[in-house]
Amino acid sequence: MTSPLSDSLVTPRFCGLPTFMRLPLVTDLTGLDAAIVGIPSDSGAPYRSGARFAPNAVRSMSVMLRPINPSRNNINVFETLKIADVGDSPVVPGYEIESLQMIEETIHHIAAAGVVPFAIGGDHSVTLAELRALAKIHGPLALVQFDSHSDTWDKYFADQRYSAGTPFRRAVEENIVDPHHSIQIGLRGSLFRTTDITQSPDLGYKVLTTDELFQQGISEVAKQIAEHTKGRPTFITFDMDFVDPAFAPAVETPEAGGPSSREALQLLRELKNINLVGCDVTEISPAYDGPGQITSLLGATVMLELLALLASYRTNTGV
Repeated sequence: MTSPLSDSLVTPRFCGLPTFMRLPLVTDLTGLDAAIVGIPSDSGAPYRSGARFAPNAVRSMSVMLRPINPSRNNINVFETLKIADVGDSPVVPGYEIESLQMIEETIHHIAAAGVVPFAIGGDHSVTLAELRALAKIHGPLALVQFDSHSDTWDKYFADQRYSAGTPFRRAVEENIVDPHHSIQIGLRGSLFRTTDITQSPDLGYKVLTTDELFQQGISEVAKQIAEHTKGRPTFITFDMDFVDPAFAPAVETPEAGGPSSREALQLLRELKNINLVGCDVTEISPAYDGPGQITSLLGATVMLELLALLASYRTNTGV
């Protein structure tokens, strides 16, 4: 699904409302394959706030993108998939539990219509609501998490169980993620405790640190992701702090020493045979970006790569 504004050879990029890639803004999900949805919530942010402003920042920079992906046999995502922007989920600023409930309802509404949600967060706590919604339809999901942190802590601040640092422990406890077919990639940096990384394998997750990513190589890691998820209904979550802050400075919790933007995109482009039923890009805090808005541009580019992954999977499988 496209609109006249989506062709930047006809209408300049700076014209029109800031929907993702200038797609139509719709409320009717009929006939859609994928829906872009904003999740403007940062009530779970332990450090930098501001991710509530990410959906529209990413939409604004997405006007720079074009629909043909040369890394996937020149697939045109607009011709292969019917995509629209469906606006934002309602949230209650400052109220984490209530916001998660509203986000879950929004994502479930999209997925129950047979549409794959592509969400722009939001701090990383919002992913828990997405997983809850999708697990109601698909059962426990395989999770692919690109992140410099495990987000499998038990509690934060005054024993709070819901924050950007806890969603993937809660997801295992709630049986909405199958950790034995899930993988966390990119963990790095200093630790609070020596168990900060081992707590994820203890829950059943496969973990590849940033060092292991580069030791094994991007192509090999992409193969491991496909093997580990084995065609199961899969959710991909891309925390922008996976990328080194030299290339993505505007994140909630920056962590030095990560992949470049090129390396992150290469890893996404080498993913194959992923049965994608939902995904998100999280943790962009636009106020910390430079005047070129490079973090939001990269976030939009990651989202387009995920759309191309779905388009390629459906083309190859005939789904």
